[in-house]
Amino acid sequence: MDLNTTQKITVWVVPIIFAITIHEVAHGWVASKFGDQTARLSGRLTLNPVKHIDIIGTIIVPLFFLMLGGFVFGWAKPVPVDARNLRNPRVDMALVAAAGPLTNIIMALMWAAFAKLGMALLGAQIWFGVFFAYMGAAGIIINVVLAILNCLPVPPLDGGRILVSLLPGRLSWHFMRLESVVFLILIALMISGWLWAIIGPPISFSIEFIATLFDLPFALFKAVS
Repeated sequence: MDLNTTQKITVWVVPIIFAITIHEVAHGWVASKFGDQTARLSGRLTLNPVKHIDIIGTIIVPLFFLMLGGFVFGWAKPVPVDARNLRNPRVDMALVAAAGPLTNIIMALMWAAFAKLGMALLGAQIWFGVFFAYMGAAGIIINVVLAILNCLPVPPLDGGRILVSLLPGRLSWHFMRLESVVFLILIALMISGWLWAIIGPPISFSIEFIATLFDLPFALFKAVS
């Protein structure tokens, strides 16, 4: 059964908020383990979504893409990280950046287990099982999208920050200066649909892999997308 717009918003809102906010918390938590307590002192190492919500990136942009019928994308307020406080700034910053996508992958697997629970409840004719199943499917999609999109090696995405940590000093500085321009280009590519040509295949493969791993029907993903 395909969902209408209101039903889609209902099953997407919780997965979107958790995917985006926990992604940011992961950056701050890893930074704290390597010596930088900026995020902790700023009160950002919390699962309270209010502390992380960006009105544009967490609410307006995801709803816009949801209504367009394309893949859902968004962001939270970036968690502050001061590389000067890290014990090994270049290596540690790469690990801090990688924590976001890795967390999204873990969350995708957790949502898959949630969807599996929903299917079991549905099989037992428990009415809210279908809601759990749909929300789990939405959780898989948003986390896979965020994980793969953030792995693109361009700033301000996490993949770009990892690349900056690996490049020689001056080249790294010049690369980071492209951040604002690249961000606008990414938004334009998303709206035009061209970005899907790059990230669509690995996203589809990952979703299919998780669905097969947890024996989830592909109709779930079609219904919520």
